[in-house]
Amino acid sequence: MREIAVINGPNLNLLGVREPEVYGTESLQDINDKMSHLADELGVSLRFRQSNAEHELVEYIHQCYADQVSGIVINPAAFTHTSVALRDALLATEIPFIEVHLSNIHARESFRSQSWLSDVAIGTITGMGSKGYLMALRYWQD
Repeated sequence: MREIAVINGPNLNLLGVREPEVYGTESLQDINDKMSHLADELGVSLRFRQSNAEHELVEYIHQCYADQVSGIVINPAAFTHTSVALRDALLATEIPFIEVHLSNIHARESFRSQSWLSDVAIGTITGMGSKGYLMALRYWQD
């Protein structure tokens, strides 16, 4: 069975409360629950991590490599636009990943359209709300 890591960056622990007009009303736990249900249907194992600290996410990516995780679904949140460290960790471990964003980062402030990860990702899903996570997960179905 494939194991996929679902990684969420800063402030996503506040989903459902934080700017619902942009990010929706679902909590991160709601999204994780939907993903777990779909993973069961697809025959995929999931592990979840959210952190507001960049170094914790880098260390987690390293742990995913050590544990031979098959792939990553990542919403780097604000780190999308700033984190060369996350990019380097993903490149160094060579774990295939899909970048997901709840909102359409290209239709927002201009600084949000720059991603340090998109060009090295298998693909990106942006602006589809929580459905984007489910779409990304389907990539790894058995």
